[in-house]
Amino acid sequence: MGREEVLGPRVEDISLRGGVTLDELVRQMKAGGGFVAKKVGVAVDILELMERDGSCVKFLSFPASIVATGCRGVIRDLVKNRLVDVIVTTCGMLDHDLARSWRDYYHGSFESDDAELHRLGINRIGNIFVPNESYGLVLEEKMQPILQELWNSGRREFSGKELAWEFGKRAGKNSILYWAWKNEIPVYVPGILDGAFGSQLWLFWQDHRDFRLDQFRDEQELADLVFDAKSTGGLMIGGGISKHHVIWWNQYCRGLDYAVYITTSPEWDGSLSGARMREAVSWGKVKEKGRYVTVEGDATVLLPIIVGALIERLKKGK
Repeated sequence: MGREEVLGPRVEDISLRGGVTLDELVRQMKAGGGFVAKKVGVAVDILELMERDGSCVKFLSFPASIVATGCRGVIRDLVKNRLVDVIVTTCGMLDHDLARSWRDYYHGSFESDDAELHRLGINRIGNIFVPNESYGLVLEEKMQPILQELWNSGRREFSGKELAWEFGKRAGKNSILYWAWKNEIPVYVPGILDGAFGSQLWLFWQDHRDFRLDQFRDEQELADLVFDAKSTGGLMIGGGISKHHVIWWNQYCRGLDYAVYITTSPEWDGSLSGARMREAVSWGKVKEKGRYVTVEGDATVLLPIIVGALIERLKKGK
């Protein structure tokens, strides 16, 4: 193989002239060939291909923590604009999305005295402050009457998706769950008992022993989605159970055709969160000839850029 076959396109400088759009900036970042910046450009290209593939079932997975930040609005816009078909997430996402529909979260500091915060009844998520009344207390105050309302309607059994939609129906329009219900986008939470939302289900069950949560129906729906899909794609933010549930089910349709993964985790510890998309190829969870990229960095920085550029590009129709 000669040098000409090894060398890619030349590296171009980024020009921050006035009036540069997000899409133009991302295209320049890709042309600049600069480390993670190039990966951001590749990620938008893959997501565009995924969106323009009319046969593609588009998965979105993400953890709870970013829903406590302004990135909740970015995810809400993805769902509101029907840029995803399936959501796989964690129980904490339900917690924060609903809690923020009813109460406020606040700016804080990474360097705060956590013992002092505990005495003040303030919980810390990085540099986000969450008072007790904005989290566990409001979830109990709001959730128990809703669960009682559902019980009084005569229903005794729900899948996780059905519960997510029932609460989305009753949340405000700033809620991710509201737009998931409104646009009939399924929300699957394989670890639905692992958080405040799940604890409230358990608490309700104490006095309503016929109340049933049927997660097998969620799994069957996921199976039907991948078995029937002609192609699939995934935007996966962070690792853990939500990422794994997407790639696990997609191995049954010969792997994802498109995959964009955002992570801050290292690869050397062998964790799923640190595993790059290329590792999923060895498991058949991403196709050998699939289009995929792992973008290393903070999703609260990367996601607004990637999604903003994607939406601009799709609106331009280019």
